Amino acid sequence: MATEQTTPVKKYLPRLIVLVIVVAAAFYGFQSYRYNQHYETTDNAQIEGSTAPVLARVAGYVQQVSIEDYAAVKRGQELITVDPQEYEVALQQAEADYQQTLADIQTARADLQNAQASYRNVQQNLKVTQSNADVQSLRVSKAANDLKRDENLYKGQSLTQKQLEDSRNNSEVQARQFEANVQQVGLAKTSEGVAQANIAKAQANILKAQALLKVKQAAIDNAKLRLGYAKITAPIAGKIGKKNVVVGQYVQPGQNLFTIVNDSTFWVVANFKETQLEHMRVGQPVDVKIDAYPDLDVKGKVVSLSEATGAKFALLPADNASGNFVKVTQRVPVKIEIENPAKYKGLLRAGLSTDVAVKVQ
Repeated sequence: MATEQTTPVKKYLPRLIVLVIVVAAAFYGFQSYRYNQHYETTDNAQIEGSTAPVLARVAGYVQQVSIEDYAAVKRGQELITVDPQEYEVALQQAEADYQQTLADIQTARADLQNAQASYRNVQQNLKVTQSNADVQSLRVSKAANDLKRDENLYKGQSLTQKQLEDSRNNSEVQARQFEANVQQVGLAKTSEGVAQANIAKAQANILKAQALLKVKQAAIDNAKLRLGYAKITAPIAGKIGKKNVVVGQYVQPGQNLFTIVNDSTFWVVANFKETQLEHMRVGQPVDVKIDAYPDLDVKGKVVSLSEATGAKFALLPADNASGNFVKVTQRVPVKIEIENPAKYKGLLRAGLSTDVAVKVQ
């Protein structure tokens, strides 16, 4: 039986293949080593975007929904209408209360004018009464002097008994009339005090009504505000997610109806291991590869590094003081700004997975 002859090619071909593989592996390893000397990479990264929740500000039944799922909206665009009848009635009631308070102010001002007029009349009456008392005081003095003169004349028998008695009666009448005038002066002064009190009361009523008017105006403003909240508008421009509201649904204040994503501003948050941060600095260039668009070349730069690891923001942060501590490499969020974001408008989506490479040297 003849043996097959081994040619040089067949003899050295396996060795050549192994050599090529070894050289290729060495070259790839060398290139990877050089690349890793200049770049820090991670695939633990996602595209992030600014979002704004659309919340109900007042309670009520949804009357109208003007958008569909994933629709584009503009800032200030009306999205949902809550039945406004309850808030319209509240506004009408507040306006009616305001008008009633205005009428109360007018009434209080009229009362003040009446009180002031009454005060002027009382003052005039007091002057007249005081003048009468002053005149009567002179009459009392004159009657007293006449009585003394008549008494002296009577002693000298120059005056009859009847004339003396008439002089005494006149003196007593003038004295009593003076007392009456003095009492009238006292009553007039009391009336003056009452009139001043009425003025003060009317002024206090005006101030009270004016303060109440401010409260009523605030009630009107609040009613208008709540009526305005019945129309729910977009707080930012962007695209909505899935809406969680339908016509006829009852909503509560603070209820999240859906979320709007700003489709013009996106960035990347990459979670690097703590061992990768030694040479990482703000402003370093970044290559971003998006899993959804593998051929898309996206450039960016580092804009900030978190002051804490991701574990510190967890709902239940780990307590390293416990006895079962196991050292785990921590990750630090790094924010990466996308350059020329308008170039990728319509392609980027919040939450897309990415691979990032930061050039650190």
